[in-house]
Amino acid sequence: MNEAGDAMTDDRQPVRDDGTGPGRTRLFLGGALAVVLLAVIGASGGWVLAGEPDPPAASSGVVPSGGAATSGPPATPSAPSTRPADDRPSGPRSRTPSGLTVPDLVGADFARARQELRDRRLGWRLVFGAGSGRTVERTSPGAGEPVKRGVTVTVWVAGPAPAVTVPDVGALSCADAADDLVEAGLYPRYRSGRQGPVTGQEPVAGSAARWNDQITLTCGDAPTTSPSPTP
Repeated sequence: MNEAGDAMTDDRQPVRDDGTGPGRTRLFLGGALAVVLLAVIGASGGWVLAGEPDPPAASSGVVPSGGAATSGPPATPSAPSTRPADDRPSGPRSRTPSGLTVPDLVGADFARARQELRDRRLGWRLVFGAGSGRTVERTSPGAGEPVKRGVTVTVWVAGPAPAVTVPDVGALSCADAADDLVEAGLYPRYRSGRQGPVTGQEPVAGSAARWNDQITLTCGDAPTTSPSPTP
């Protein structure tokens, strides 16, 4: 019995576990998996307790595939303007003197039309045509339009510019000579200023010209030369 008992005792000696066997490995993996499951369940429970059926999305500004872009927080309404309303009239302001309008000159002789414009202290510009006659075809601004004093009215004449004779304005003051030329339908052009008497004109008096031609005036006293000193 002793030998049999000794033999049995020798066969049943416990095996020492040094921590490296397969049992230890299975225990470690099982514990890690349990930790992960608890973490997931805890996170899900947190979303449920917070009242959110889905996990919160990160505000990265990226539109999910197949979805619509999420709008940001509603814009704060701007405060109403405190500037008082402009109660000034929005229409154009007229600076035209009351009652001053362009006369009806269509069909009139252009010389009479020019005189009417001069009487109203308006300027004029004659544009002669290639037809026949001296009548006015149209004006700009038109008849009845309000204008300011000094505005130039363009007058279109049916026929060409008539011929005129250049008047003699020698020895007149430059201002008086200019008035005479304008009265004759000509326009003065100044070679050396507008002061003093006329000392020359071109073309000379009596020359043929046409309405709107320019006459060049030389005005001012001729420079005096002092006698050279004798040696």
